[in-house]
Amino acid sequence: MRDGQRRGRLGAAMTSLLTLALTLGSAIVIGSASAAGPVYPVADPDSFYLPPPDLAAHKPGDVLKSRPMPFNFYFPTSSVWQVLFRSTDSEGKPIAANTTFVLPNNHRPNGPLVSYQHIINALGNKCKLSTELYTTDLFTQIREAPGLNIALARGWAVALPDHLGPRMAYGAAKLGGQITLDGIRAVQSLPQLQVSKSPVGLAGYSGGGMATAWAAALAPAYAPELNIVGAAEGGVPMNLSKMARVLGPNPHVAFGLAMAAALGLEREYPDRINVSGQLNGQGRWLQQMIANGCTNEIMFWGVGRSATQVTDNKNFMDDPAAFRVLDENSLELYPGVPKTPIFEWHSPTDGLIPVDSIVNTTRRYCAAGTHVETLLTPTPDHLSAAVLGLPRALDWIDQRFRGEPLRGGC
Repeated sequence: MRDGQRRGRLGAAMTSLLTLALTLGSAIVIGSASAAGPVYPVADPDSFYLPPPDLAAHKPGDVLKSRPMPFNFYFPTSSVWQVLFRSTDSEGKPIAANTTFVLPNNHRPNGPLVSYQHIINALGNKCKLSTELYTTDLFTQIREAPGLNIALARGWAVALPDHLGPRMAYGAAKLGGQITLDGIRAVQSLPQLQVSKSPVGLAGYSGGGMATAWAAALAPAYAPELNIVGAAEGGVPMNLSKMARVLGPNPHVAFGLAMAAALGLEREYPDRINVSGQLNGQGRWLQQMIANGCTNEIMFWGVGRSATQVTDNKNFMDDPAAFRVLDENSLELYPGVPKTPIFEWHSPTDGLIPVDSIVNTTRRYCAAGTHVETLLTPTPDHLSAAVLGLPRALDWIDQRFRGEPLRGGC
């Protein structure tokens, strides 16, 4: 099944499933040494994404390549570029990552820049945002991209990083934050993009909110030179270990995404996590079917399955090494604190993420002196909270760009 064929009906529902995917996926992250290793995505056929031989000689955020792109259907009144830059993976090794940059025709030089982190629930390079924006598949729809015209209409430039990185490491949260920050560095270093001195806002929901929240938390140590005026983060999974322990290995309609998260984490931490070596026949079959998949095909092949069907190891929840990786990707447990103001929104009865972890994290931020404004949406679920909170989040970012005083919050 080609990714995107059913997005017209299911695309909106899929946006709420990243947190669940991380939850169930982490439950099958298990790891004793084995000859079986990660299955990486098929290489992107576009040579633009190939890193140069001297990648390690570049600093994080250095531009490796850039190119203007043709007219884009999603952003009809804007110019589009793609930028390849040097970043860092979760284990401190150099990688080449990319971002798509959108410049509206009413943007003024050094006017506002927003880095918006999309939800990317996938393992295949064909599913990168930069690819899907220009796919020839007539059925493909980008879930969040059309809504960005609200920001573009205000004259804001927009950066759209492919925050899963070159290995499509679905589930690696800290990685997304680093790529986001390096993507901002990259676009600000290109004079033709007119954002070299722009104030920067961050935004994203669910999985995109996780990359956003990590970028805000990492910025003081990882990219202190960036002028980030605020971060709007919604529905953020703040503690992956807690999610894994609470939900465990139960069958679920979204198990395909769970399996994808496990495989993505294995790609990012191949020396610490082993999923492939623990799979039985069913597990290896499912791995083959989704290793290069996008959201809908991953959902299709994994619907109704569970961790106990794909591994014969009855103790797969008892691996301390795997949970240490999850802890390292859990913002509730990360000691760093954002210096930029935070707008955070979620449903108080969200069943997909641990709400108490959001509360604990924002309280810690407040105690450290970070201004946090929280919006509790009047809705019971994860998905509708995204829709209800986004307009308020954009207005809050606009206030930060205008330099208006902070109100409420802590």
